[in-house]
Amino acid sequence: MVSETLLPIFSAYGVKDVRLNEPMANHTTWRIGGPADVLVVPTTEGELQGAVRAAKELEMPVTVVGRGSNALVLDGGIRGVVVKLHDGFGQIDVEGTSIVAMAGRSYVSAANIAVRHGLEGLEFATGIPGTVGGAVMMNAGAYGRETREVLAWADVMDLNGDIRRYSNADLMFGYRYSILKDHPGIVVRARFDLVEGERDVLMAKVKEWSARRVESQPLSWPNCGSVFRNPEGEHAGHLIETAGLKGLRRGGAQISEKHANFIINCGGAKAEDVLWLIRHAQTTIRDQFGIDLETEVRVLGEPASGR
Repeated sequence: MVSETLLPIFSAYGVKDVRLNEPMANHTTWRIGGPADVLVVPTTEGELQGAVRAAKELEMPVTVVGRGSNALVLDGGIRGVVVKLHDGFGQIDVEGTSIVAMAGRSYVSAANIAVRHGLEGLEFATGIPGTVGGAVMMNAGAYGRETREVLAWADVMDLNGDIRRYSNADLMFGYRYSILKDHPGIVVRARFDLVEGERDVLMAKVKEWSARRVESQPLSWPNCGSVFRNPEGEHAGHLIETAGLKGLRRGGAQISEKHANFIINCGGAKAEDVLWLIRHAQTTIRDQFGIDLETEVRVLGEPASGR
């Protein structure tokens, strides 16, 4: 448990929303996760900078989350400072055929705004339940398209609070990868360069994809989206289903019966339940097919025994 004596330091740096020992289950789409020592929710670039500099003064590590859609927070929680960039950090502007969005903006929302303005290129993001910042960091993609195809640049804050503009090339994108996964930094805002399209055609495409997701994905249950990356030439969900693991349950967690690359929280699931299912699926697929499944989800924090 951390002490309230930390609060004046964050206040001195202009950080308003500071929560101590905050359950991360309230901030992940899996509804799983132990407490963060400190959770801060900045709404401005200045507050974000203040949070980072306060953490540096306190010698506390910084972890960044958005909508918590691609994160498994372990049951012992996260030590240090968790920075949550969400709706309050979500300014978005349409500039000609480009969109500039703050990192906390929902990627779905940014994509829908583009479509409503008749701008083509971000439709694939209408089914990605994360933030703009998370999408840049992991080169999020769907339907054969990726963030790197439309990203022009991203402003990134380092852990000293200084900002640098990264070009598309600077980010060294790969499959579900950017350099930010290996060199920590906080995406502040990003610009997407799009092209003019036919609004009605774009909206029809988005509507079709939405109906397909409702039909094929367990959207009514808490989940994190796809758990595993697709191996080259294969689909992780197909491998897991073929191996007979669809519907397998451990505690309150289950490999979805609707889509085998989703693990759902059926009620009261713990991170250790999800981790067991992940590792069991990896071992089974390796034994049956000789394929190593890699996870898309970030595992954050420490197990319950670590507290």
